[in-house]
Amino acid sequence: MTTRDPALPRTTRTLLLAGALAGPLFYLSAIVQMLTRPGFDLRIHPLSQLSTGELGWIQILTFIVVGLGLICLSIGHRRVVTAGVGRTAIPVLIAIGGMGFIAAGVFPQDPANGFPIGTPDGPAAEPSPHAVVHMVVAIVAFTALAVAAIVALVRAIRERRVVAAVANGIVALALLAPVIPDIASVQVAITGLFAFGWCTASAISLLTSPRWLVSLDAPRLKEMTP
Repeated sequence: MTTRDPALPRTTRTLLLAGALAGPLFYLSAIVQMLTRPGFDLRIHPLSQLSTGELGWIQILTFIVVGLGLICLSIGHRRVVTAGVGRTAIPVLIAIGGMGFIAAGVFPQDPANGFPIGTPDGPAAEPSPHAVVHMVVAIVAFTALAVAAIVALVRAIRERRVVAAVANGIVALALLAPVIPDIASVQVAITGLFAFGWCTASAISLLTSPRWLVSLDAPRLKEMTP
């Protein structure tokens, strides 16, 4: 007979589900806005610039909701992973990332490069204070998630989970890669895919196989299954 894990509490599952949906929600919202807002060109305009103009509230709300989703993930992670490397650091780092995205919504980018329609071509003459804050908190958020991926990499190595270790390493490298000015807006959008994809994958892993993530003692796990 195989020993089974007790079901996760409903509140914990809800928190993890919110974390899993944060990334897909962000990109669903972004794609719809890119297709429906005249003048937006991802080759020129970063996704953050969708928070400008009359409809900018949609992207602002998206940032805030997604940030809250990451905070839910951090709480769920802390409840499920109670042992081993990263049990405290990873949820704290995810929470920092979540707070960074909330702040990115509260402090929006400036109109620039002809978007929204009616904005002069070229970058803003001088970034506004809220645009500067936006850029800083975005960097903090991505860096926090990169460090979380590195901690998860160390955990995966100690648990001898090769695929997880490789995946975490790739995510960390993608998030820490220097931004290339000529393709900055596209690169940041792709970087976001890695960041949010990591969060979604982490949430799904916790929802589907929490025992393997909680314990570092593989021999004891084997003993539990005759």
